[in-house]
Amino acid sequence: MDIVLLVKAAVMGVVEGLTEFLPISSTGHLILAGALLGFDDEKAKVFDIAIQTGAILAVIIVYWQKIRQTLQALPTERAAQLFTLNVLIAFFPAVVLGLLFGKAIQQHLFTPAVVASTFILGGFVILWAEKRDRQTVTVREAEDMDWKYALKVGLVQCLAMIPGTSRSGATIIGGMLLGLSRKAATDFSFYLAIPTLVGAGAYSLYKQRALLTIADLPIFAVGLVFSFISAWLCVRWLLRYISTHSFTPFAWYRIAFGIVVLATSVTGWVTWAP
Repeated sequence: MDIVLLVKAAVMGVVEGLTEFLPISSTGHLILAGALLGFDDEKAKVFDIAIQTGAILAVIIVYWQKIRQTLQALPTERAAQLFTLNVLIAFFPAVVLGLLFGKAIQQHLFTPAVVASTFILGGFVILWAEKRDRQTVTVREAEDMDWKYALKVGLVQCLAMIPGTSRSGATIIGGMLLGLSRKAATDFSFYLAIPTLVGAGAYSLYKQRALLTIADLPIFAVGLVFSFISAWLCVRWLLRYISTHSFTPFAWYRIAFGIVVLATSVTGWVTWAP
């Protein structure tokens, strides 16, 4: 196995893990990193989606106590049943709309103008959300949500199908705009990520299985490991960060990165193609 290729897989894993759960869009960062490393063919695109599983494993580890308690209580406790149902309700819109429109979105919206616009617009939405009166918060903890809030967050998550939007950004900031506290929105975003990203990874691997061989296993394994490690560090840091800070710095970062997207397109450094 080419050691250079393994190093590239490790770098891409780190990029995935560090950007997946921050409101800054992992997709745009993976495209730029892949272009810089020369790791951007069709197989690499499958790799980018598959290594999300490593990032999700990090979330499961960080939230394991809550997940274990919920699973243990699921047969008998109403609260655990309702919480699980809320996650499934929020997950459902992405399944339906993804199957119906995923291919068309990839073909028609994956352009520099769209990606840059969603980065920049998302930045301004974050600034707006953070300036709103905190008295508008109606849900303090993720466990206090009802099915209506869950469905709304699930619909907002579908915005992340537009390149550059950010799944975590859409669910966290969208949840805050809907009345969730910063903590509740962040926690629920992480819980919702488990079925969403595992499902997307499994579906992508199944659809593109003809591109893969047993020789690709070490590359994917390295990407998964580094995605897990970096995501574990990032999630633990983010949970501490939101207890005393806002998402405003990420807003300005998104605006700056949107400008970078336009610059790389104009100069021809990156080909933004589906």
